[in-house]
Amino acid sequence: MASIGIIANPASGKDIRRLVSHATVIDNNEKINIVERIVLGAQALGVEKVYVMPDSYNMGYRVEDKLNSCNELRCEINVINMMRFDGMEDTVKAADYMEKNDDIKCIIILGGDGTNRAAAKSIKNTPIITISTGTNNVYPTMLEGTVAGMAAAAVASDRFDAGRYVLKDKRIEIYKDDNLIDIALIDAVISKDVFIGSRAIWNIDSIEKIFVTRAHPASIGFSSLVGCKKIIYPEDDFGAYVDINSGREKIKAPVAAGVVEPVSVSEPVILGFGDEYEFTANDRGTIALDGEREIEFKKDQKLVFKITREGPYHVDVIKVLETAQESNFFTIEN
Repeated sequence: MASIGIIANPASGKDIRRLVSHATVIDNNEKINIVERIVLGAQALGVEKVYVMPDSYNMGYRVEDKLNSCNELRCEINVINMMRFDGMEDTVKAADYMEKNDDIKCIIILGGDGTNRAAAKSIKNTPIITISTGTNNVYPTMLEGTVAGMAAAAVASDRFDAGRYVLKDKRIEIYKDDNLIDIALIDAVISKDVFIGSRAIWNIDSIEKIFVTRAHPASIGFSSLVGCKKIIYPEDDFGAYVDINSGREKIKAPVAAGVVEPVSVSEPVILGFGDEYEFTANDRGTIALDGEREIEFKKDQKLVFKITREGPYHVDVIKVLETAQESNFFTIEN
């Protein structure tokens, strides 16, 4: 039986950066609409069961009720029975359930960089499709739900060579005393902010250093500060770091939606997969991972940063649908 998973984060896109920039707001009603279209696109191409993360807005149940009332639901929707915390833990736990369920062949994630990072803590082998509904959206992309559902159905069919449309992504790994303590998919930012607080980091003046797995001037957020100096693609077997607010040369970069600011940025230093950067704190501070402060550190504390290709398997939606078309996946047999 072809099955897929859906993780839709009701909290994505609701942090303080909405107040200090001009970001698009995608509310939970629109997320429900996207999930509906995912289900309809997936079931039309053979998906028989859809597993959905439970959430405080009951998106999975609302989708099921609406599609049943319209007499359009043909597959089974299974809202995962798990304890809810109404926080990042839900994404981590739901992703773990889906990763360990052998029936689920593809997972669709609705959220921003932070949501995908949380899912990546648990997902190691199941291919993912990402839809941008968050604030920082370098990792996920704007994608029509119907198309995402169709692509997930093609992946779940197991009829095609995954090497044609799946890339194993990079990640930043942070170690303390040789123990892995956390990860980021796009960027890790060392900040002078002492407390985690509202989590989202938005004050450029507080930043000291940025580590990235990829960087491009077409991205929104802190990775663009590197991207305006050097472009690093997801396929490149390296990342980089820069110092912020410590030199004379300034660049203009899109640090947030509608916000293009001059910022002092050093020349990027390349970090290959075998390289390590040891950071020793001169004072207290925090580290933001994919836009959200997660790690507090003390003076003289040592942390090690590494770039690896141990991230999730990421589906190229265009390529999988092209592969499916070449194999007559969409042809109705008489």
